[in-house]
Amino acid sequence: MEHWLAENWLNIFTLLFGSGLWFAVFSIVKNTQVRKEEVKEQKIANLLAITASHREIWKIYLYCNNLERIRDVVADTTKHPITHRERVFVNLVIQQVNSVYYTMADQLVVEYDGIRRDIGEFFSLPIPNAVWRSAKPLQSHDFAAFVESALKNHK
Repeated sequence: MEHWLAENWLNIFTLLFGSGLWFAVFSIVKNTQVRKEEVKEQKIANLLAITASHREIWKIYLYCNNLERIRDVVADTTKHPITHRERVFVNLVIQQVNSVYYTMADQLVVEYDGIRRDIGEFFSLPIPNAVWRSAKPLQSHDFAAFVESALKNHK
């Protein structure tokens, strides 16, 4: 028996630990694939949550007749000052965009094309722009730079 072990110890070692190594490698690869799928699913779930929040904010706009000036490209904020409701609505949008920005910055959401263009278009409108200018000093530097970049690229 000792003679046989002496001659076959390498085969036994390879059989026991070599296959164990392959099993470990397979497990790591499989777990990595599963983890990637879980991350992708979470990113999609985050995008759906953001979309639902966006929809809820814009329902306010659709069902409140006194908010139609927000999307008016020629709204005159000097002749007709921004109302409290308009200011509150635009601040809700700013909070939503802030959440989206940080979610994208941390790669926690599937980023969609056109978001900067959408943000630039909205904040270039007279009322959103005026509200943004007053809210900007209260925002983080990174977020403010993001919105300003979107505005700059829109022009």
